[in-house]
Amino acid sequence: MSRDELSDAGVFIERLDAAVGVLRDDANRRGATVHLPRSGRLTITGDLHDNPLNLERILRYADVGGGTDRHVILQEMIHGDRLVNGVDLSHRMLGRVAALILEHPGRIHPLLANHELAQMRGDSVSKGGGDNVALFDEGLDWVFGDDAEPVAEAIGRFVAAMPLALRTESGILCSHSLPAASSMKWFDPGILDRDLVEEDYAPPRGGAYAMVWGRGHTPPQVRDLATAWGVELLCVGHGFAETGAEAVCPGLLMLNSDHERAAAWRVELAAPPPSSDVAAIEAMPLAAVDAMADLGRDSP
Repeated sequence: MSRDELSDAGVFIERLDAAVGVLRDDANRRGATVHLPRSGRLTITGDLHDNPLNLERILRYADVGGGTDRHVILQEMIHGDRLVNGVDLSHRMLGRVAALILEHPGRIHPLLANHELAQMRGDSVSKGGGDNVALFDEGLDWVFGDDAEPVAEAIGRFVAAMPLALRTESGILCSHSLPAASSMKWFDPGILDRDLVEEDYAPPRGGAYAMVWGRGHTPPQVRDLATAWGVELLCVGHGFAETGAEAVCPGLLMLNSDHERAAAWRVELAAPPPSSDVAAIEAMPLAAVDAMADLGRDSP
C-alpha cells in the first residue's frame, strides 16, 4: 500500500477486510492452525515491532516472488519504538502486511501475538516507552480523524482472523509463544484444532491469551507440548534473542526480527527439522541479506 492509501480510511478498511477473507479462506487452514505440506520453503521470523527495513529484508530473504510455494511467517508487527510526533503509526505495518496477503494469498502468515491481541482488546501493554495501545490509538486519531473508530474496528477484525499457529507436515510448529508452565494444568492443546471464540482471547484462562502471553517455558513442558501436537521442533518469538536466534532448550527455538542483530530462519518443507541448536546456527542475520545484495548475489 502507498503512503496515501495507508492514510485513506476507506481504502485501508477495504484492504484489511479483503485480507481477513484470504486468511479465513486459506485452504491450508484448519481451525486456528495453518498446515503446510512437505513441499516448498518456509521463512520463519520473530517479533517485528514495526521495523520496515527488516520487513523488506525478510521478503528478499524469503524470495516470496520466486515461486508459489514460498511461505513467510510474520508476527508481533505493531508497537515499535519509533514514534512520529509522539504517536505510534504502526497501523501502517498492518496495512503493508494486508497488501502482501492479497498479493500472495495463502503464503503470508501473520500469527496472533500478544501486542496485536492487546490492541484488539484495548488492554494496556508497554515495551518501556509508554502505553503502546494508547499511543497506537492516538496515531489512528491523528491520521484518520473521525474515521479512526471504524479503522480500529477493521484492525480488530484483521487481528481476530490471524491463526494462532502454523505447523508443517515435516514436524515444526510455530506460534508467538507457548503457555506458561504453570498454565499447563488447565491449558487445552486442542485449541489449535478449532476456530477461536471470544473467550479464548480473554485473561486469565483464555487459551489464545495463554498462548501469546506465556513465558518461563521448561524442557519438560516443551516435550509435553511437542508430543501433544505431534511435532519435533517448536518455534516462537515473544522474547529477546541477542543474536536474533536462540535455542532456549531442546526442541524450542526463539527468533527475534526487530533489532540490529535480527534474524530469520529459512527451511525446506520437505526436510526433517533439525535440533533447536542447529536451527539457531542456521538462522540468517537479516543484515547479511543487505550484504549479499551489495555483492550482487542472491540471498543465501
